[in-house]
Amino acid sequence: MLSTILIANRGEIAIRIIRACRLLNFKTVAIFSDIDSTSLHIKMADEAFCLGSGDVQDTYLNIEKIIEIALKSQSDAIHPGYGFLSESAIFAEEVEKNGLIFVGPSPSILHRLGNKIEAKKMAKEAGILTVPGSSGYINSVSEAEQITNKIGYPIIIKAAYGGGGRGMEIVENPDALEISLMGCQTIASKFFGSSEVFIEKYIHAPRHVEIQFLADNFGNVIHIGDRECSIQRSYQKIIEEAPSFISARRRNSLGEKICNLAKKLSYRNAGTAEFLWKDRKLYFNEINPRIQVEHPVTEMITGIDLVVQQLRVANNEELSYSQKDIKFSGHALEFRINAEDPLKAFYPQTGKILSLNIPGGNDVRFDTFIYPNYNLPNQYDSLIGKLIIRGENREDAIQKSRLALNELAISGLTTNISLHKAIIETEEFQHRQITTDFLERTKINQILNHYEKLKLVALLIANTIHKQKQDYDISNIQRSREDYNRWREQNKLEQQNGYR
Repeated sequence: MLSTILIANRGEIAIRIIRACRLLNFKTVAIFSDIDSTSLHIKMADEAFCLGSGDVQDTYLNIEKIIEIALKSQSDAIHPGYGFLSESAIFAEEVEKNGLIFVGPSPSILHRLGNKIEAKKMAKEAGILTVPGSSGYINSVSEAEQITNKIGYPIIIKAAYGGGGRGMEIVENPDALEISLMGCQTIASKFFGSSEVFIEKYIHAPRHVEIQFLADNFGNVIHIGDRECSIQRSYQKIIEEAPSFISARRRNSLGEKICNLAKKLSYRNAGTAEFLWKDRKLYFNEINPRIQVEHPVTEMITGIDLVVQQLRVANNEELSYSQKDIKFSGHALEFRINAEDPLKAFYPQTGKILSLNIPGGNDVRFDTFIYPNYNLPNQYDSLIGKLIIRGENREDAIQKSRLALNELAISGLTTNISLHKAIIETEEFQHRQITTDFLERTKINQILNHYEKLKLVALLIANTIHKQKQDYDISNIQRSREDYNRWREQNKLEQQNGYR
């Protein structure tokens, strides 16, 4: 029986796991780097151990050090969260070798699903449509040419063990094939430890749909609906929602096939099957063998705590639900709040959080690890929070999101809150015209730029009229005036050149 869980992660996912552990009366152990010494997850855990200084290889990716802390703290299990070591078969093996429980799939499953070619073969065997392409690794230009002659251009070359948007090269014509193949092999070797790559037909601007599923140690597998994750930037999701826009019949059919595949694999714990939807066809993409960043939208419309279910499975308990128990209520949206500047190529931001106002109300949730006076480091991912909203239907969810985004205020650094405000006001978003090229297709940066200029002018007018310096951060006002002056000069140039 479990009693103590070490959380091999940081930030909002570490806090999310701590809260689930509290519901089950499990003791929690946090780990942190020197840079994270003031992080909220340390304050919330029952115990916390420092990983020392250095980059992620020396801290959150240091398997030996994490196992040592787990044994020292007398932990029974390790929850990896997402990112870092969450999909590492080597880490899962070391956890089990030391008599601990890995809160996730078995090492053998991680090995098999970590190989995208292997995962694709298993999906085919389960009767799931896959993207046309090579059935194995591509080792030479001549092999690549044979495949492209069959499926036609454009193609995409992918690292067999890749992920997170890395290790992919889109090739539009034969002239670029050789250099793209070599480039992808180099990246694959550098970031994923294997130069093995494969080829698929490139599907331009699809929708990105995924199916959530859970499995226990007793052969029970259930699917828990679908999610729409098509609004992306550089293959990174920005907004997710549940359910997606596929029919209930198709959702259930896909879910059944994924459950059958999971049973065949003797899969355990949480997993997500991802699909690309184009021209009314749903192509299998991959299975993510972990909890997903966007899991809260599924929780909001089902009432199921997915992390609690993960921990129950790790504790060798049966799932708390059967397939017939899964009911859906309403529609949910999740907005990833990142410390980055959308108007400056999404450049990551860092600094002190001067103030934080978290929205409230029914069906409003904000998962975060930041707090006033917290200094945000620049060594990690820019995600600082997730705003999750549930409505009775999609229109209601959008309206509640509009209010919550206006209420959410983070000062001290630039975030992408304004980007989310701009997105939900577009006709394309409101009419579900969502694909992975949404940001480019809607020219959202132009809309956002106009919105930011109006906001800047409004701030300057307010400062001038009220002259209540105590209500404003003087440095922010000065920065606003400088930005406004730069914009005014730029606007003059645009008018001279005929731009509007």
